[in-house]
Amino acid sequence: MAAQPAVPRAAAAAAAEAKLTHPGKAILAGGIAGGIEICITFPTEYVKTQLQLDERANPPRYRSIGHCVRLTVQEHGVKGLYRGLSSLLYGSIPKSAVRFGMFEFLSNIAKDSSGKLDNKRSLLCGLGAGVAEAVLVVCPMETIKVKFIHDQSSLNPKYKGFFRGVREIVREQGLRGTYQGLTATVLKQGSNQAIRFFVMTSLRNWYLGDNPHRKMNPLITAAFGATAGAASVFGNTPLDVIKTRMQGLEAHKYKNTLDCAYQILKKEGLLAFYKGTVPRLGRVCLDVAIVFVIYEEVVNVLNKEETALWAPTVKMLDQLSHRRHQKWQGILGTRSLAYNRDVNIG
Repeated sequence: MAAQPAVPRAAAAAAAEAKLTHPGKAILAGGIAGGIEICITFPTEYVKTQLQLDERANPPRYRSIGHCVRLTVQEHGVKGLYRGLSSLLYGSIPKSAVRFGMFEFLSNIAKDSSGKLDNKRSLLCGLGAGVAEAVLVVCPMETIKVKFIHDQSSLNPKYKGFFRGVREIVREQGLRGTYQGLTATVLKQGSNQAIRFFVMTSLRNWYLGDNPHRKMNPLITAAFGATAGAASVFGNTPLDVIKTRMQGLEAHKYKNTLDCAYQILKKEGLLAFYKGTVPRLGRVCLDVAIVFVIYEEVVNVLNKEETALWAPTVKMLDQLSHRRHQKWQGILGTRSLAYNRDVNIG
């Protein structure tokens, strides 16, 4: 009777283990989600970057979001709104892969014995994921993207295509030219993901309550993701503005990240730190909602495929185990009968 509690403990351990998402799955699901998301939302990213580069110190070129879109379409056609997409697409897939892979890796360590990640730990896991993606992917990707978009607004654009543009940047500035604004990028991405994963985890824990197996509708996931995205926008848009300036073609005007912030404040005022907030808000809310929905759905598909893949193997192993068990029972039964016969004869 004393051995009975071991069964529920083993079941609880198995349930907790089942809640862990392998970092490999997270990398694959995150990469797929990032690629799809950026193809949908890039025009808003383009407009946001143009407005941030349209410094108040010079005569402003764009009067509003709509004016920026109209001028771009008039001068370059609709495809002008996708200028720089290649650099962001090449970066978005590994960026999301690193982000979700690192988050799942850290959260698997941080989860309690029941497999639950509390809100405070999700903040730290999100911070780690943001720093990792900033250093490995985001900084070079964003630097190239900003230079491409800024180059298009000049009278004589010099970057003809993604690879030729990257080659030109590296030739003129070295690899260091793709890591401009690293400090600002780490601060921005770290705070971004810390806020987003904290809000997303908090809302998910609130929704699931005491039932961790409760199904989350994709619309609920999208709403939570959009909320997390909005929180990150209001939390770190000033860092995004500084990062964009530090990565533009006129980044040489600033000594470092602090000098960039000081010059913006001195020449353009406090509101300049929130330039591009509206288009960024729309893009980020849509971005985070799409990414979380696609990520969750891809992970679910991978889990189902894994179950379907391993089910026949598990069944076969169970059958072999059952046959082996029966075989040993037969052998032991035969030996027992022989032993009893010998005893009776003796």
